[in-house]
Amino acid sequence: MTASDHPAQKPAKEGEGRYRTFAAFYPFYLTEHVNRTSRRLHVIGTTLVIAALVCGVLVDWRFFVAAPFVGYGFAWVGHFVFEKNRPATFKYPLYSLAGDFRLWFEVVTGKRSF
Repeated sequence: MTASDHPAQKPAKEGEGRYRTFAAFYPFYLTEHVNRTSRRLHVIGTTLVIAALVCGVLVDWRFFVAAPFVGYGFAWVGHFVFEKNRPATFKYPLYSLAGDFRLWFEVVTGKRSF
């Protein structure tokens, strides 16, 4: 059995259950973010979340409150307006959040196009 044959690595299809690992989830995440404008909105939103968290530490705690609204605001516009799909956040909140930060990292390091 190869690593790709391992059951934890097999992506679950809609209605077949849940992803067991982030490694299995991330390819699905990318299929939900094929629209370039949507990806750009996600990267902008994630950048603003990072800025809000830094400001929450350095300036005022209320930036912590603003962070999820800023991040999800940009991401959900990308999904509902441009991708025309439902954000994975509703079914996979932690994997989706990790996917947002991985996508952000891949874009800022040049591994994925902006």
